[in-house]
Amino acid sequence: ALHITGIPFPGYAIGGLAVGESKAELYQIAGQVAGRLPQDKPRYLMGVGSPEDLVECVARGVDMFDCVLPTRVARNGALFTRTGRVDITKRRYADQAKPLDEDCDCYGCRNFSAAYLWHLFKAKELLALRLATMHNLRFILRLMKDMREAILKDRFGDFQREFWDAYRPTDEAARQAQKDKWLKARGG
Repeated sequence: ALHITGIPFPGYAIGGLAVGESKAELYQIAGQVAGRLPQDKPRYLMGVGSPEDLVECVARGVDMFDCVLPTRVARNGALFTRTGRVDITKRRYADQAKPLDEDCDCYGCRNFSAAYLWHLFKAKELLALRLATMHNLRFILRLMKDMREAILKDRFGDFQREFWDAYRPTDEAARQAQKDKWLKARGG
């Protein structure tokens, strides 16, 4: 990072992370690298996309991200909410007449019940994949907007605490189950 900042790029990308290291290592390295990059230029971290990773990496100085995770897990029924990731394919959603997230303004949550989304996944309807993907992308966009606003109001620390008070990250077993579903869907 120290060497590359000698070149006047309009921004800097951080790569080579999110490839198997622990979350603690990811956060430590992202923070160390971002801390050595100019604060007046965008710092972009490739391949990081879970809500908890976005919050923690923004806290360490990262500005931008891109990742397939929100869409990949959505196609397998994993949806982001303020309290954590949920699996809409679980039976407990079969009779939920309310939207998955009543505070969400995505097309699916504004127009359909969680039970309908559950049904679409069980029936293997393509609409399930579209609605779930739109939901997760909207969640991530709203999360990033909320973080930007908290930074501008000089209350990011409060935002981060409130996020962790409500959000429960997916445990390793659930992450592995989602990965196995994804690999199976790819024929691997």
